[in-house]
Amino acid sequence: WEEVSGYDENLNTIRTYQVCNVFEPSQNNWLLTTYIDRRNAQRIYVEIRFTVRDCASIPSVLGSCKETFNLYYLETDRTVSESIKGVEYWANAPFLKVDTIAADESFSQVDFGGRLMKVNTEVRGFGPLSKGKGFHLAFQDLGACMSLLAVRVFYKKCPSIVQNFAFFPETLTGAESTSLVISRGNCIPNAEEVDVPIKLYCNGDGEWMVPIGSCSCKAGYEPDNGNVCRACPQGTFKSSQGAGLCQQCPLNSRSTIEAATLCGCRNGYYRGDMDKPEDMCTSVPSAPRNVVSVVNQTSVILEWHSPRDTGHRDDLSYNVVCRRCHSSERRACQPCDDSVVYTPGKEALKGTRVKISKLRAHTSYTFDIQ
Repeated sequence: WEEVSGYDENLNTIRTYQVCNVFEPSQNNWLLTTYIDRRNAQRIYVEIRFTVRDCASIPSVLGSCKETFNLYYLETDRTVSESIKGVEYWANAPFLKVDTIAADESFSQVDFGGRLMKVNTEVRGFGPLSKGKGFHLAFQDLGACMSLLAVRVFYKKCPSIVQNFAFFPETLTGAESTSLVISRGNCIPNAEEVDVPIKLYCNGDGEWMVPIGSCSCKAGYEPDNGNVCRACPQGTFKSSQGAGLCQQCPLNSRSTIEAATLCGCRNGYYRGDMDKPEDMCTSVPSAPRNVVSVVNQTSVILEWHSPRDTGHRDDLSYNVVCRRCHSSERRACQPCDDSVVYTPGKEALKGTRVKISKLRAHTSYTFDIQ
C-alpha cells in the first residue's frame, strides 16, 4: 500500500492509499488504521469510498488479479505497535473479518491527464463490540489494483427526545442491526406519570419506536408548545392532572398565584362540601320566609316559603330544630325527646313542609327552620 496523490470523481486532488501489485503472485498486503475509540458503541459502521481497476483492462495480467478486498477489525484496549508489520503477525492476529468488498463499478481507461475513475461507496456494519475500549480496522489486498479514497467510521444512536411529556436520553443502538434497546423515560418538570413504565425502544437505525406509558401535566400546569408544562397564570386554575388547559376562575373567586389548583372564594362567598373546583362560589342564603304552624293535639305541621335570596344555590335543603321549653325564656329550652317523629324527616329536607308528631300535651315547644 502506498499513500499517493490522486483525483476524486470531480478531479479534485486528494490523498489516497493505493495498491496495484497485480503482476506479482501471492499478494497479501495489509493497511491498518489508527486506534479508534468506540465510545461505548456496540455496533460500528464503516463507509468506504474506493476505486478498483478492471482486471480485464490490464494487459498480460496474471490470473491472480482481484477486483475485491477484505475488511477486518481488531478489538483492543491499546494501539497495535507500529513496528509490527510482518506478514506472520497479520496471519496470526485475532482480526475478525467483516466482509469481502466488491466494486459495483470498475474503471478501465487510463490516459496521460489522469484516470477516468468510477467511485464506489460501500457501507458495512459489525458487532457486537465488548472486548476492548476501541478497535483497529484493517484492509487486506490479495492482488487488486485499487485506491482507498475515504473511510468514514460511525455508530448510530437515537437522539435525546421529549415525547408524551417524558424525557428520553440519547441512546446507542444495540449490538445487532435488528436490536431494540429499551430507554427509560422520566417525566419532564411539572408532569407526573400516567402509565408506567415509561419507555421507548431505539431500533438499529437510530430511530425511536414503540412508545409505552406517558406523563401528563400535573394540577396547576397546562401543556404548552407540545411537550412543556406551563404554570397556570394568575386568575386561572387547573384542579387535576391531565391534558386539560387552565380555566378562568369561577364567579366570585380568584387566584393570586401562578400554578393554582383551586381559586379561593372572595370574602362573603363560600363553597359547599360537595362543590367542584370549577363551580362558582356562592353566598349564604337568607332565612326561610312566612313560617306557618298548624297544631293538632300532640302534632304540628310547619310550612314555609323558600328564602328570598338563595345565594345563587340550587341545592337548598332545610333542617328542623325542635326544643321543649319550661318557660318563656329560650335558654330554659332543651332538645326534644328522641321519641318525637318528623315526617318526612328533620334534616336535609328538600321540601318546605314537615309534620312533627308524638309531642307532649300541654307543653311549650319552639321550632327553628334552618
